[in-house]
Amino acid sequence: MSFLRSLPPLAYFSLLIIWFGIEDTSKVWLLFLAAFPPITLATISGVERVRPEYVEAARALGASRWQVVRVAVVPSVVPDVLTGVRLALGFAWTTIVAAETSNGIPGIGGLAWATKKELRADVAVMCVIVIGITALVLDNGIRLVEQRLAPWKGRA
Repeated sequence: MSFLRSLPPLAYFSLLIIWFGIEDTSKVWLLFLAAFPPITLATISGVERVRPEYVEAARALGASRWQVVRVAVVPSVVPDVLTGVRLALGFAWTTIVAAETSNGIPGIGGLAWATKKELRADVAVMCVIVIGITALVLDNGIRLVEQRLAPWKGRA
């Protein structure tokens, strides 16, 4: 996981295009590879920090393995997983926008990249604003999900 996390997703985007073509499949794989490490690492961290007392209490009350996971582990891990999702969303968003700018793929990043040919600073600035606002909207959406699924977690 550390190896995959340390690779910049754009470094292997060319390989994904060679393997899957310029269509959506290569983009989906790119986003997956950008998002998978932070979610996985956050989940692992959350599982490692589950308080042993919760697991022991559930077992003492006669819970099966599945019930221990469902009742003690998952609720403890939810905030960490959602933090990983927030981080992954940011990585995926910046990765796809950067991929669009470097490969001329249609999208807001591709539009921002195309503005250099015509020296359209106004369009480039508008693209940056739209990219930033979209990132904020996506992040706030995850925060709303976080508030619903883990209301006990402190605000970040």
